[in-house]
Amino acid sequence: MKARFIDSIEQVSSTAWNAVTGMDYPFLRHEFLHSLEASKSVCAARGWQPQHLLIEQNEQLIAVLPLYIKSHSMGEYVFDHGWAEAYQRNGLQYYPKLLSAIPFTPATGTRLALVDCDQSALIQTVSDALQQQCKNIGASGWHILFPAEGELPLWQQMESDTRHGCQFHWFNQDYQTFDDFLAEFSSRKRKELKRERRRVADQQIRLERMTGEQITIEHWQAFYRFYQLTNLKYNGHGGYLTADFFVRLHQVMRDNLLLVMAYDENNEAIAGALNFFSSTTLFGRYWGAIQDVECLHFEACYYQGIEFCIERNLKLFDPGAQGEHKIARGFRPTLTHSQHWVAHTGFRDAIRNFLTEESAGVRQYQQNAFTALPFKTKD
Repeated sequence: MKARFIDSIEQVSSTAWNAVTGMDYPFLRHEFLHSLEASKSVCAARGWQPQHLLIEQNEQLIAVLPLYIKSHSMGEYVFDHGWAEAYQRNGLQYYPKLLSAIPFTPATGTRLALVDCDQSALIQTVSDALQQQCKNIGASGWHILFPAEGELPLWQQMESDTRHGCQFHWFNQDYQTFDDFLAEFSSRKRKELKRERRRVADQQIRLERMTGEQITIEHWQAFYRFYQLTNLKYNGHGGYLTADFFVRLHQVMRDNLLLVMAYDENNEAIAGALNFFSSTTLFGRYWGAIQDVECLHFEACYYQGIEFCIERNLKLFDPGAQGEHKIARGFRPTLTHSQHWVAHTGFRDAIRNFLTEESAGVRQYQQNAFTALPFKTKD
């Protein structure tokens, strides 16, 4: 097995890359990662320098790992700023670091995609390559964000440490209708949710779900305006993603997209929520609005997505990071994972101790969150 790093996904064909990753999980597809790079949403100037790892055997691509050289920790959703500050206080450099993640996308999924091969040899090859690349570029270590749970043993065999987080996900219990889902709520919580949905309708707001060819360039133009203005309002910048990124998505991945648009009484578009979906999962990603409408965020970002999952028999709705308000709307506290390896042995021990304590707190938080679910039973 041979390892090599590439500084642009264009250096490997989409056919070869997707043959390893598969086409179902949208964020690991060549088309998605290429759209990020080609649109300059991801580049060295923005602190995300591509450094993808390819593993080849007998001149055949057998494994890929999306990888970036990071000069900051923004857009990751696994917060290690405290670690960077501790390095700085001790006269050490935390950045650059090597990061395997889907940029700006805290969605769990495959990170090290591979075909059938000798996994022991693969683990050793990947581990050696990552540690050597850390030395080559002066990186403090490598980090794997939101890998699938079944992938954790691979990373743990590379002497990395597991960190836990908690998100809120919706699980489809073979519901036939939205009312079937609500039937599991306590009476009071069910009435509250129905009141929220009614409140949107009472304000003369109409919502439309669109996929594939139903989504037009005009929809993207409106949505990007919502996205930019909402980011400016809450984050002080126009968002991580460029307008060209959404145009490229429209060209190459529209069949994996669900766009929810909201219209006012004059049939003017005022808000939108963009989701990706696979054969099993809906991923809520981006939201924007140009009017403040009571309960519209809940309707566009959550309830429309739940209805879509029920219609398509999708098993899981991952609406994104954070947001305890999701609990009352039937999203269950779900553990997420990341893997971390730093070269400095002293800091490695300190981080390991920190993660042991933090993990206990995260698990307790998850258990506490379960008690706030709106269901009649909290199984």
